[in-house]
Amino acid sequence: MFIAASSRCFSDLKFEEACRNIVGLDYDRIDIWLDETSNHLTPSEVASNPEAFLLRYRDLSRLTPVAFTVAHDIDNETMAGLCTTAKLLRTTQITVPSSPIGTPFNSEIDRLKQFVSIGNEAGIRISIHTKSGQLTEDPHTAVELCQSVRGLGLSLDPSYYICGSHSDASWDQVFPYVYHTLLRDSTDKQVQVQVGLGEVDYARIIQLLARENYNRALSVDFDHAQMDDEMRALEMRKLRLLLETLL
Repeated sequence: MFIAASSRCFSDLKFEEACRNIVGLDYDRIDIWLDETSNHLTPSEVASNPEAFLLRYRDLSRLTPVAFTVAHDIDNETMAGLCTTAKLLRTTQITVPSSPIGTPFNSEIDRLKQFVSIGNEAGIRISIHTKSGQLTEDPHTAVELCQSVRGLGLSLDPSYYICGSHSDASWDQVFPYVYHTLLRDSTDKQVQVQVGLGEVDYARIIQLLARENYNRALSVDFDHAQMDDEMRALEMRKLRLLLETLL
């Protein structure tokens, strides 16, 4: 396992500036956050010209890209473009959101099968974010989706199982399906709190991932809107150092 920083931590800034800040905090790997509604970096921008993004990225940063994480649903054409870009960057992981609660299960399976098929052609793993308000907010449903779509994985975000409508349920069953991990500290009342004030048991998460031979990223993933700018760098350093002591 290794530690990365999500550019979401600096998604209020341009992508280039986010990369510089991440390097300044002594991270050497990046999880690239894509949000069509932001001025940070959009999936359509990256997918429309993979070669141009590759050249742009090489010019701006030596951070090793470990994943793309997409904030909102995308169409198949955009997914194909992202897979091409990921292959050029030599990263093999793309996270997409699952559909909102209330979406018919079979419709979601059809959508995800198309994504996995596109990913398979490029050698890219596709996983869905475990998040409140989406079908994956229930760990049982998250597992059922993976079992119904061969090759689909989960991007485990423990915060939403600690602070969510299924907070009383066990979510140990998701670990065999985890392709990617997104971490911050949380309580049962708040999705994001200062590191050390929450209930996320990082040691147990790492232990259960290791049991499944997980050898991929632990991505530090803060929502900048839920913290003071002055605290951001400190919190990112704290969580990196904490995770390093556990690996």
